[in-house]
Amino acid sequence: MNIAVTYDNGQIFQHFGHCATFKLYQAQEGRILREEIIDASGSGHEALAGLLNDFDVDVLICGGIGGGAKMALAQAGIRLYPGVSGNADASVKAFLEGRLDYDPNAQCSHHGNGHHHGQGHQGGCHGAGGHQGGCRHEAGGHQGGCQHS
Repeated sequence: MNIAVTYDNGQIFQHFGHCATFKLYQAQEGRILREEIIDASGSGHEALAGLLNDFDVDVLICGGIGGGAKMALAQAGIRLYPGVSGNADASVKAFLEGRLDYDPNAQCSHHGNGHHHGQGHQGGCHGAGGHQGGCRHEAGGHQGGCQHS
């Protein structure tokens, strides 16, 4: 089984569509056999699902995620475990032990809350609050959402 985690400095990155790196784990019989960090820079929301599919990923563990990306992952046959925060390695271990705490309804909180995410949108939130650029994410303290400054 191949497991991917949205990854930033050892933590689960909290916005799938802005993820610059994934950590991939190859697991068998509940044990991690191999780990690898891959670069996802330059991929958009739906393109990230294709990237993961190219690496034969079976499972994705992430924080927040939008509806379009959820559909793209489903079409690629990748099982999704959103709404997870904290240490990436510990989360994968919890998944393999059947005790991962996740929220199947988690999505980035700015999707549908006054921000516009159109088809093909690249890198950044636009709309309410007048901010431009990417979402600011903290390493913990929230489940499945973005924090905007």
